[in-house]
Amino acid sequence: MSTIENAINRNSEPTELRITDMRLAVVAANYDYPILRIDTNQGVYGLGEVRDAGHAVNALQYKSILVGQNPCNVDMIFRAIKRFGNWGREGGGVSGIEIALMDLIGKVYGVPCYQLLGGKYRDKVRLYGDTPTPDDPTPEDFVEAVKGRRARGLTWIKFDLRPSLFETGEHPLIGHDAPHETDFDMGKWFKTPMAGRGVKLTDKTIEQAAHVVSEVRKAVGNDVQICVDHFGEGYLSADEVIRLGKALEPYDLAWMEDPVSRFDIPGHKHVSDALLTPIAAGEDWYLRDGFREAIHTRAVDIVHPDLLTSGGLMETKRISDDAEEEGIPTALHCAGSPIGFMANIHTAAAISSFLACEHHGLDLPFWESLVTGLAPDYMADGFVKVPEKPGLGVDLNLDAIEANLRTPGTMFLPTNEWNTPKLGFWRPDNRWPE
Repeated sequence: MSTIENAINRNSEPTELRITDMRLAVVAANYDYPILRIDTNQGVYGLGEVRDAGHAVNALQYKSILVGQNPCNVDMIFRAIKRFGNWGREGGGVSGIEIALMDLIGKVYGVPCYQLLGGKYRDKVRLYGDTPTPDDPTPEDFVEAVKGRRARGLTWIKFDLRPSLFETGEHPLIGHDAPHETDFDMGKWFKTPMAGRGVKLTDKTIEQAAHVVSEVRKAVGNDVQICVDHFGEGYLSADEVIRLGKALEPYDLAWMEDPVSRFDIPGHKHVSDALLTPIAAGEDWYLRDGFREAIHTRAVDIVHPDLLTSGGLMETKRISDDAEEEGIPTALHCAGSPIGFMANIHTAAAISSFLACEHHGLDLPFWESLVTGLAPDYMADGFVKVPEKPGLGVDLNLDAIEANLRTPGTMFLPTNEWNTPKLGFWRPDNRWPE
């Protein structure tokens, strides 16, 4: 064996590697974490994750395509399955499989995943902390919630700013309670399915929202980046978002997130062009195709893909490169387990125009315990050190996974019922398994 071959720390013989199985374990958290494992004939395995609040079936539907394939051919496999995914959680299966394949390849060749993306631009990745809306949404409660994130070392903090929370009367939004023919009783997410259908903010609502942001800015000072989310997506028109956004401009927000319906790219551009505050969007957009119009028309100031929907590590790197060519930086949305989180860290390390990566598990006491390989002070200063271990750099703590399963006793059970090819699925080698 040559000197070069000796230098490669391989855990298996890549040319003979084959996928033999895929299994999942669904962890119950703030959102369910469907964690997947791709096994091979040589004992090495890869870990991935379906998008938070997604379903194991989103990944299992591709199993018949994967079995028998060489996992090192990750781009060929990705191209074969990506056509069957879609926006939002429907992209979670394709993305989770890509992450598992990249983890597996890193282990095979003994290199961290960021190296498979072309190397790194930084040794530490900056986090931004999600801050859920307080139960009692007074300005003081918002301040305490954000200060709690700052006490954990975070220097970039996001908090939810739902307009309906800032009105003490019975009608926080003008026209919000008016019934119409599509007002099905499907819960809070679908009560007003037609974005901007005559709903307007009251002046008092806007004043209250601006007061909250003002108080938060005073509390954390100018050394901390702050941004807002959940203030109108789905029921406010672009013009109403602009009214609110102009009232928030004095407080130097890092961004306003997802201002209008995810499908309304012209609406994003209308808001972005009207405001000095940057607009970030993209957590539910799937693949480069899903970002192309927004990037090329400069409808957003920051692309904000979720790795577990946008297509995994390589596709998200391509999206960020496309955006950078138009002068648009990238932030990463992440609401998953430590598996999806570490996939984001590796990708962030390889993005030249990167801003910050979300951490959505800060309030889960068991979050860190789901894996081994995270240092106790992994985010002490608001940054995460990029791992140098092969693959994602973490492994599963099976005891913690078992203790937090959605359904006890279901950890990585056999999935043989998914071995049979599904009609219309094309295998990368253009044949069906024997």
